[in-house]
Amino acid sequence: MFRIERRDNAATRTFKLMELVFHATVRNIRKGQSSGGVALFMNVLQTLIFISAFALMLLAVKTTTIRGDFILYIMTGVFLFMTHVKAMGAVVGSEGPASPMMKHAPMNTAIAIAAAALSSLYLQTLSMFIVLCGVHVAWHPIEISQPGGAAVMFLLAWFTGVAIGTVLLAIKPWAPNFVQIANTIYSRLNMVASGKMFVANTLPTAFLPFFDWNPLFHAIDQARGFTFINYNPHYTTWTYPVICGLALLTIGMMGEFYTRRQTSLSWFAAR
Repeated sequence: MFRIERRDNAATRTFKLMELVFHATVRNIRKGQSSGGVALFMNVLQTLIFISAFALMLLAVKTTTIRGDFILYIMTGVFLFMTHVKAMGAVVGSEGPASPMMKHAPMNTAIAIAAAALSSLYLQTLSMFIVLCGVHVAWHPIEISQPGGAAVMFLLAWFTGVAIGTVLLAIKPWAPNFVQIANTIYSRLNMVASGKMFVANTLPTAFLPFFDWNPLFHAIDQARGFTFINYNPHYTTWTYPVICGLALLTIGMMGEFYTRRQTSLSWFAAR
């Protein structure tokens, strides 16, 4: 039978792409748990455990912190650390070019990467708001000096995590064991190297090079500068994570494009 052929314009193609990314994001959120609510609950619980553990640790060692809300000081570090690490892990674990999902015509690895990154951001953002609202209502009021700047640093921590994850994802088909080990080492290293348990202004100058390479260290320190009215970061800048994230994302996407054209199912069959 005759049928009318429709030619999609740029707006229609953009809308279809956004719809596909949305459905892939929802699938990623529900993939690990029975529902999105369970995934959110587990993420909030993990965040609370991290906050409690680091609060007890800092109270035990009696570390000098910023003058202000101690719990807010802990949360600024934990929120950005978890957002960065979770975004990187989600992108590294996203669907690769040899995945069965890629057999569906509209699906591609770029959509898989975007869905993994957005699902991580969605869970972390909701978890942050739930914890902040819970502390504000049940314990004491939360006061943030510049919420807009702090939110941008939160997004910057997520963006750099996505960029690093994209680089590792491009290497993954070539060296899967190396990527798994590198992902674990980087995540564990950031438990200290992210600077969530201290501020850059209190570090001796000799120790700064051990942390200054890390974009998350800059993002967390800058976030505390926007959060607390009496803290002004002297040794960090928000431009470094932006430049570092853009450079790594460019390298990662170029590597992923090359890998996507070279990979095949026989690689994984041989392993």
